[in-house]
Amino acid sequence: MTKQLVIAAVAFSAVATYGHFSEAGDVNALTEAESAAGFETLFNGKSLDGGWEHKGNWKVEDGIVTREGKGGSLVYKAKKIPDDFELRFQWKVAKGSNSGVYYRPGQYEYQILDNSVHVDGKNPRTSAASLYFCMAPSHDATNPVGEWNEGRVVCKGKIIQHWLNGKKVIHFDYSDSKWGFNVDILEKRGAKLPARGAHLSLQDHGDPVWYRAIKLRTLPAGEKLDMKEVAPAKIADDVLEAERKKLEGIVNRRRK
Repeated sequence: MTKQLVIAAVAFSAVATYGHFSEAGDVNALTEAESAAGFETLFNGKSLDGGWEHKGNWKVEDGIVTREGKGGSLVYKAKKIPDDFELRFQWKVAKGSNSGVYYRPGQYEYQILDNSVHVDGKNPRTSAASLYFCMAPSHDATNPVGEWNEGRVVCKGKIIQHWLNGKKVIHFDYSDSKWGFNVDILEKRGAKLPARGAHLSLQDHGDPVWYRAIKLRTLPAGEKLDMKEVAPAKIADDVLEAERKKLEGIVNRRRK
C-alpha cells in the first residue's frame, strides 16, 4: 500500500468514528484513530494552561470549558491554525445561547447557537453550523438544547466544509462564481477569504456555552477531501429582507 493510501485509510477511519458519542474514556484525549491521523489535542480537560488566553472569564469544570462572566473570547495562542486543517470540537448551549468558533482571520465563524429560540436561528445563514453571515448549512442537524453536538471544520485550499454531528452541512468553494453573493456579504462583514494564520478563538457572547474535545490536525498534501456538494438551506423572502437591513447597518457602522 502506498503512503498516500495509508494516509487516506487512516483519515477515513478517524472520520468514520466521528459523530458517534461514546461515554467510555476521556473525550478530551485522542483516540487511536485520531492519533494515527495526526491530531493533537488543544485542551487537556484539566486547565487552560498551555496556550489558552482570556481575561479571567473562562474556566474548566469536570473536563469542560465554560465561561463565567463577561470578558471576551478564549483564544489559543500556542500556535496558529494551519492553512489546510481539520478542527474537531464538541459544544452545547443553554436555551437562547449564542457563541462561535473563529478559525481564520476576520469573520470566519462556525456559528454556535440555540436555533430554536435565538433570533439568528430564523435565518439559516446565521444558524448553528453556518459560516456566519455567509453560507447556510444544508439543514438543522443540531441536537436538542443541553445536549452535546460534535462540530468539525475542514479547510483545504479554497474549500471550506462545516460538519455537524457526523453530517456535512456546508461544502463551499469560494472561488466558484456561483457563490459570488456569499463571498461579497462575508467580505462586507470583515472577512478576506484568502486570509490565513489565525489563532483559534471561542467567542464570549455573554451566554452560557460549553466546549470540550478540541482537536486539530494539519491536512496532508496527498489527502483527498469528501467533495460531495451539499446545497445550502433556502431562506424565506422576509428573512432575506431582514438580512439585507442588518448588512446595511454593518456596512454603515464600518464606515464611521
